[in-house]
Amino acid sequence: MSDAAASQDKITRDDIDATLRSVVGQVEQKAADSARRLLPAAVGAGVVLLVIAYFLGRRVGTARSTVVEIRRI
Repeated sequence: MSDAAASQDKITRDDIDATLRSVVGQVEQKAADSARRLLPAAVGAGVVLLVIAYFLGRRVGTARSTVVEIRRI
């Protein structure tokens, strides 16, 4: 094997660094794109959960509330 062929087969730290930066960049880009699409859905789901909790709380409150009559003698 010649020295030129041997130097081409070696993986350098710069090769690994460049590959990892490329992969991380792609992952970060996909995460940012997904976050932009999922943010409105997450906000909508949160609002729906708050409305459900509100109405369930009102229902439980009327079922458990005590009616107190005050009569003047």
